[in-house]
Amino acid sequence: MSKVNRVPGYMQSKNARNRGPIGDREIRYKCSMQNTILDVLRARPGWQEVAGPNVTPVQQPPGQKGVTSAGTTGKDKTSGTTYTTSGSSSGNRTSNQSTLPSNQTSTGTISTKTSDGDWDFYWCDREWLHANYDTMFLQEHQKILHFRNHYELTRKNLMVKNLKRLRKQTERELGKKEAESFDFFPTTYELPSEYHIFVEEFKKSPGIIWIMKPAAKSQGRGIFLFRKLKDITDWKKGEYQPLTDPNREVPETYVVQRYIENPYLIGGRKFDIRVYVLVVSYNPLKVWLYRSGFARFSNSRFSLDSIEDAYVHLTNVAVQKTAPDYDPDKGCKWATQQLRQYLTAKHGSDAAQEVFQGIDNIIIKSLQSVQKIIINDKHCFEMYGYDVLLDGNLKPWLIEINASPSLTASGKDDYDLKYGVLNDVLNVLDLENRLTGKEKRVGGFDLIWDDGAVLADDGSMECSVNGMSATPNSFLGCHSERKKQLREIYTAAQALKKTVATS
Repeated sequence: MSKVNRVPGYMQSKNARNRGPIGDREIRYKCSMQNTILDVLRARPGWQEVAGPNVTPVQQPPGQKGVTSAGTTGKDKTSGTTYTTSGSSSGNRTSNQSTLPSNQTSTGTISTKTSDGDWDFYWCDREWLHANYDTMFLQEHQKILHFRNHYELTRKNLMVKNLKRLRKQTERELGKKEAESFDFFPTTYELPSEYHIFVEEFKKSPGIIWIMKPAAKSQGRGIFLFRKLKDITDWKKGEYQPLTDPNREVPETYVVQRYIENPYLIGGRKFDIRVYVLVVSYNPLKVWLYRSGFARFSNSRFSLDSIEDAYVHLTNVAVQKTAPDYDPDKGCKWATQQLRQYLTAKHGSDAAQEVFQGIDNIIIKSLQSVQKIIINDKHCFEMYGYDVLLDGNLKPWLIEINASPSLTASGKDDYDLKYGVLNDVLNVLDLENRLTGKEKRVGGFDLIWDDGAVLADDGSMECSVNGMSATPNSFLGCHSERKKQLREIYTAAQALKKTVATS
C-alpha cells in the first residue's frame, strides 16, 4: 500500500483548506529568540521547527527533559512545556539554551528541514529583518514579525515627531478641541538637533525636572533626571555642536522630556502599565488589544528629593531587579485586572473606565500617526509593548512603545501571562485557517479598531460601564477566560464552515 503524503494547507485550494480537518496541516516555523515564544511554537500542535541561519539545532542527551540557563524552571500546567524564568539570557538575545523541542528524535537531535526559505512563519529579530527584508521575496502564505520601518513608532524621537505632526494636522483641519486628544505625551525635544530650542523652553520654567533618554535604547539604559542645565554639561560637551570633523563619530540621539512629577502612587510607589497591542495591518488599520498586562512598580517609595535614584524613578524590571532589597519571588508587578479592580474600588467604575478609555485613545492615535508612513505588507505583523504612566489626576501618559517587548519571564505568573499572549497572537494570525475572519475576540485579544472603531456586541460586557449606549470593544484589565472563549469560537467557526460547505 502506497504511503499518502500530507499536503500543507497553504498548498491546497481555499475550498480544500476549509473542508480539511482542523490541525491536518503542517506549519513550518523559524524563531530567532530563545525564550517563551520558542516554548509556545514548539508546543503548538502541527507546527514544525525549521533550521536556518538564526536557528541552531539543539543537541541533547536522550531522555533529558529540558535545559535552562541560570534561573528557575517549571512546568506549564496547560501545555506541559518546561519554562525558564529570566537568567543569563535576555528577551532580545539568542542563545542555544532552551527547552527541548517537540520534534526531537531519539538521538537527541531536532528533526528539522534545512532550507532557509522553507518556512511559513518567522518570529525574527529586528536586526535580521533590517538586513534581509529588502532582498527577500515572501510567498503568499508566509508571515513574519515586524514591519519594514517599525522604528517610526518605536524609536522615542520618531514616535514624538510623528505624534506632533498628526496633532498639528488635526488642529489645522478639525480645530484645537480635537487636537487636545493628542495631549498624552510630555513636552519633548530631540537632542542634539533641538538643543537650542530646548534651552529656550527650559529657561521658561526654571526648577522643574527633566528626564533624558537615549532614543534607541530600552530597559532603562542611559536614562537620568536633572534640574539644572549644568547637570548635563558633561553629557552635552561637544555633542550638540556641528560636526566639523568628517571622521568624528555622530553623537547618540537622545530625547529630553518634561518629567511627570506627580505620578499616581500605590503604597507610595510609582508604577507604569505594560499593554500588549497586536497590529496585523496598517492599511487598513487593524488593531487587537490584549486584556491582560501588568503594572510595574518601583522598589522604593517615590520622592523628588533623590532624582538620581533609579530605583525610585524607573520602573523597568531590568533596573528594579538590581536593587539590593529586590525580592525575585515577590517581584514588583500587579496584573492589569488587579490594578483595574483597585482603581474601581478607590475612585469608582466611571473614573476607572475613563482611565482605560484614555489608554485606548493613546493606542489608536499613536498608530494613526504612522499609518501613512509604515510600509504596509500583508506578510507582516507587529506585537507592541506600550508603556503608560498615570499621573495624580488619573490621566494616562504615553512613555514609550516597544517593538520587541521582553518575552523572558521573571516568574511563573509572568510566564503564564506571556505564554497566553503569544499563543493568542498565533490564534489571531490563524495560519491553521480555523477561524471565520469575522471574530471580534480571539482568546485574550479584542479587536478594537478595524478601519474604524469596533463596538462590543450586546451582552458582551465584562467590566461595568455606566451610561454608554455604544460601547467600544475594549476590555483591558477585564476578566478573561481565554481558553473557554477559544473553545467556543473554534466550535462555532467549524460549524459555520460545515454549513457553508454543505449549502
